[in-house]
Amino acid sequence: MHARAASKLVKLAATFGSDIRLSGPEEQAVSAKSVMGVLLLCGSKGTVIEVEASGDDADEAVIAIGELINDRFGEPE
Repeated sequence: MHARAASKLVKLAATFGSDIRLSGPEEQAVSAKSVMGVLLLCGSKGTVIEVEASGDDADEAVIAIGELINDRFGEPE
């Protein structure tokens, strides 16, 4: 994942009050609100990540982040 995509993900995550965590293939977890954490976790194309959230708006956060990822962060292919 490049810095622009990571920044978009972090900015979106910051709009939610919930604790949002991303887990990678080695089961390490980082805050979705940390650019450095997101970059380190999602370093290469094709990395599978899991999004988990807890809090009042957790469901909305997971859906919004999933939509951002599925939309390829608004970037052309």
